[in-house]
Amino acid sequence: MKFLIVGLGNIGPEYELTRHNIGFLVLDRLADEQGAKFEHLKLANKCEFKFKGRSIHLIKPTTYMNLSGKAVNYWMQELKIPKENVLVITDDIALPHGSLRMRAKGNNAGHNGLKSIEEHTGGNNYARLKFGIGDDFHKGQQVDYVLSQFSKEQMKNLLFPINKACEMVLSFCTIGISRTMNQFND
Repeated sequence: MKFLIVGLGNIGPEYELTRHNIGFLVLDRLADEQGAKFEHLKLANKCEFKFKGRSIHLIKPTTYMNLSGKAVNYWMQELKIPKENVLVITDDIALPHGSLRMRAKGNNAGHNGLKSIEEHTGGNNYARLKFGIGDDFHKGQQVDYVLSQFSKEQMKNLLFPINKACEMVLSFCTIGISRTMNQFND
């Protein structure tokens, strides 16, 4: 059984530790844990590993956030992975910093990466793991906020939720979305 796990973010050193790149950070951690190395391939940095008989493919799109759907659709087709075996990890300003919430589907809430995935894959019926980044910004400052780096205090508190997100990914791939949501969602 094959799974496609997508971490959303933007490429380039200027975005490396920004809130919008939390999907990349989670996949980097998971790849490290599993001894997998990313390589630059078509539309994404990709790696794969085996876990409990599953073949798990991780991608970090290199298309920039607004065109993430191109990479997701390409790799779904290339690897012949059905939408129900796709999980997208994304930042979410509606959740408190470090909170995690898995959903089987949902709206894009104005998130350009999720909008692109909907456009390229034909709908919002794919699983997503929302990683809370909080909403500590003034009206009209959302873009600056998500594209800025975590505060020192927030960085200190990121390891636990990133590790938990990795556990949730592996759980999604082994016991499914319903049991994973029951076990992990707050």
